Amino acid sequence: METAEVTGEDVIARARAMIPALKERSARCVTDRDVPAETVADMRAAGFFRILQPRRWGGYEMHPNVFFEVQKALAEGCMSTGWMYGVVGCHPYELSLFPDRAQQEVWGSDADTLASSSYQPVGRVTRVDGGFRLSGHWGFSTGSAHCDWVLLGALVPPAEPGGAPDQRTFLLPRTDYRIDRDAWHVFGLQGTGSHDIIVEDAFVPEYRTHRGADGYACTNPGQAENDGPLYALPWAQIFVRSVSTAAFGGARAAVKAALDIAQSRISTNTGKASKDDPLLMNAIARAEAQIGEMEQALRLSFDALMSHAERGEPVPMRVRTINAYQSASVVRRLADLVDDMVQLLGGRAIYTHSSIIQPWLDLHAGRAHVANDPSLRSGDVVGSLLDQEPKFKFL
Repeated sequence: METAEVTGEDVIARARAMIPALKERSARCVTDRDVPAETVADMRAAGFFRILQPRRWGGYEMHPNVFFEVQKALAEGCMSTGWMYGVVGCHPYELSLFPDRAQQEVWGSDADTLASSSYQPVGRVTRVDGGFRLSGHWGFSTGSAHCDWVLLGALVPPAEPGGAPDQRTFLLPRTDYRIDRDAWHVFGLQGTGSHDIIVEDAFVPEYRTHRGADGYACTNPGQAENDGPLYALPWAQIFVRSVSTAAFGGARAAVKAALDIAQSRISTNTGKASKDDPLLMNAIARAEAQIGEMEQALRLSFDALMSHAERGEPVPMRVRTINAYQSASVVRRLADLVDDMVQLLGGRAIYTHSSIIQPWLDLHAGRAHVANDPSLRSGDVVGSLLDQEPKFKFL
């Protein structure tokens, strides 16, 4: 435990200092289909998993923009690592929204305990005295090999006939599930370790569940103890950014790779130097400019969210819908920008050892996450402009 006061600048600087080591480990991360254990240990030691953790549990309880800056830096070194950090590192936020008894069970003996997740609502739920019986098979549990708990999505059947199902997140200890580590074979983001989770008729007490409706309405039981402005934010606003922000680091790595290739590449067919190609220079400049524009827009969005929370105001729905839309759109936009550079770098760029290929693949894999599909958000943006209730309530 650090005794001196840790600042946002401190942890961001630590993340940037890790970039060379992450680059050196990135090939092993991809080959092993998981973030190396020493990288996770380094992130723990640097305090990265404490950024969104409540102070009462030894966390830093910092502004979310600090968390996202750390994630971007890690992803510049290795986008799989940055993605894994974003997902696992945001879970202390959701855990802080659970009833205090659940927080005690996770952090009471070790405040460094980590949780993975899979929010797909695929679990089979039965109501029983004191809680639920849960079974199912979930995919995409990023970083699960490094975690002792898991957060799993499922729909709770209505208590009364004709009622609506209740979407919840179920919190389970490692003893209640197993990990299938041979399911994660993908073309990009291979190193995230997004393994499958299998649960066979586990009992989950009521207090180890988090209702989606509470996250949406910001009426979470954990806010009674964790009453700082940070925890008054809509939970989904944190999560959707956790699966888009790594793309900025990947895109910046791709820009640097394009510059490196361009400095030495001369076409054997035309004799032209890439560094003198105006089309390539325009693609690199456009990428650099638009990366910065998108970063600034998302940074300002969380400044605005925190301003509402610090004033004790609910975040207006128009703000929530546009923020979610902007977050959903950046991965596809960044992938398109990198596409434009790759297609102008000739044969040098197509080798698997090319420094631009892994971030290019990672960006395209990141597009597949449901939270990175802007088409799912457009109706609610328009609806909010017309003062209509949103249909997609993960906002």
